[in-house]
Amino acid sequence: MARAAEAGPWRLTRAQAKINLGLRVVGRRADGYHLLDSLVAFADIGDHIALRPGRTTKLQVSGPFGPALAGTATPDNLVVQAAERFIGRFGGTAVDIRLWKRLPVASGIGGGSADAAAVLRLMAALAGMPEDDPDLAALALTLGADVPMCLGGAPARVGGIGETLGPAPHLPPLPAVLANCGAPVATPAVFQARRGKFSEPAALAKRYDTPAALAVDLRIFGNDLTAAATTVAPGIVCTLEALAPGALFAGMSGSGATCFALHPTAEAARLAAKALRRARPGWWVQPACLNRV
Repeated sequence: MARAAEAGPWRLTRAQAKINLGLRVVGRRADGYHLLDSLVAFADIGDHIALRPGRTTKLQVSGPFGPALAGTATPDNLVVQAAERFIGRFGGTAVDIRLWKRLPVASGIGGGSADAAAVLRLMAALAGMPEDDPDLAALALTLGADVPMCLGGAPARVGGIGETLGPAPHLPPLPAVLANCGAPVATPAVFQARRGKFSEPAALAKRYDTPAALAVDLRIFGNDLTAAATTVAPGIVCTLEALAPGALFAGMSGSGATCFALHPTAEAARLAAKALRRARPGWWVQPACLNRV
C-alpha cells in the first residue's frame, strides 16, 4: 500500500446542503419525468469530502449518517461514479475518497448530488480544470439532474427536470433552521403519490433585500410536493408545525423530509434551533445560513 506521502496531499471541500425555497410541478415529459420550477439556495453546512491520488478508486464513509449508506454497494455510490466518470472522460489517476456524512440520507437537500458535485470539483482541481468548464457541467448532468446545480453551489432558478439553470433573483443571506424528523423519503414515491393539476411557474421579483421580503413571495410559491410527501412521511407535518413559531416562513425542501424555516437574524435562527433540539432530541436540527456571502 502506498504511503500518504507517495499518494499525495488530501484535498478537502464541503458538499453544501441544497434547499428548494419553493418548488412547483409544471408539467411532465413523454418519458414520465416531471418538469419543475424551483428557486434553490445553498446552506453553509453539509457533508465533507476529501480525496487524494491513489492506486485504486475507493471510498470510506464515516460521520453521523455514514451507517445509513452501509448497504450501498461501492460501485453504485454516486461519489464513486463521479470520480470514475471524470477519469473516463478527462483522464487522470484513481483517487482515495473520504466522505464524512453529516446530512441525513434521502432527505430532499441534495446530499448524494452535492457529494458527487464536490468530488467533481476536487477532481477538476487535481487536473487543473476550471470549475465552470462546460464539459464538467455536461459530465455532472450524466450523474443526475441535481448535480449541475450542486456543482455551481449558487442560488439558481431551476427548470426542466432540474437540469436547466437560470439566474435567481438577488437574495440576501438567509438565516435558517433546518430540521428532519428522521424519516427517509424516496423521491419516486412522492411523485407517485402526487395528485392534482400542474402549476404555472411562480412570479418572483428581481431582487429581495431582506428575508422578510422573500418570505412573502415564498408563501405564494409553495412546494407542490408537500402534500404528497406527508402521505409518505407523516412526520413532515409535525416538522413544519415545530419550525413555524417565530419564523418568517417554514417550508419543505425538495421531496422531503427535511424542512426549513427562515428567520430575520442569525441569532434568532440559533435560538430557534436550540429550542427545537430541546423539544425534539431525536431529530436532526441545524441552524444555517443560506446564500452566505
